[in-house]
Amino acid sequence: MAEVMQESQPEVKVKEPLFGKAERKLLSDPINDNNPITVQILGVCSALAVTTLVYPSIIMAIAVIFVTAFSNLFTSMLRSTIPKSVRMIVQLVIIATLVTIVEQVLKAVNFPVYKQLSVFIGLIITNCIVMGRLEAFAMANKPWRSFLDGIGNGVGYGLILIIVAVFREVFGKGSLLAGSPLEMKIIGASDLYWVNTSTNPWFGWYMNNNMMVLSVAAMFILGILIWVQRSRNPKLIDIS
Repeated sequence: MAEVMQESQPEVKVKEPLFGKAERKLLSDPINDNNPITVQILGVCSALAVTTLVYPSIIMAIAVIFVTAFSNLFTSMLRSTIPKSVRMIVQLVIIATLVTIVEQVLKAVNFPVYKQLSVFIGLIITNCIVMGRLEAFAMANKPWRSFLDGIGNGVGYGLILIIVAVFREVFGKGSLLAGSPLEMKIIGASDLYWVNTSTNPWFGWYMNNNMMVLSVAAMFILGILIWVQRSRNPKLIDIS
């Protein structure tokens, strides 16, 4: 009798924490040990193309975070209803819708940056990072975890973009955040710069390096970042 009563007791479901250890790992791993650019070597084309200036790089990073997070969320919510034969078409429709929203908002809020990034914003649709996370994670996990995974990968991508852009803009143009309300002119041959190389005896030899404006400079900087990261973390040496 006791055994029958014991069997009839309903199972108590353990509530999953919103920000448990596994959830925090989804946010932190793409920033370092599983970075989409420096470890997975994905999304490199846009990292070379849009990182001439920091301000557009920040806008691009925000756009990718938005698209990866919400495409992961919506795909995860629909994963059990999407036929496998058309899953990639559905995923592309979700991504394209989100990218269109980003384009229209950016066009309305900051048209000069939209003109600068319009081609690359549209190419988020074909970004390997976005499609890769939908296939590898969102189709097999719950919405909240998928949403966090999208944010983590978007932040990891955006962080590398901004680091590369800082080096390219400072050493290539002598400025930082050019085109934004917070623009800073750091070093150059004019009184507009904090350090005027034409009058400063300590920096009279310095000239901004025009090669940093070229895409090849972004490749060099990415290579250095990959080298530094793998030197500090030996377990990444044989990855990708």
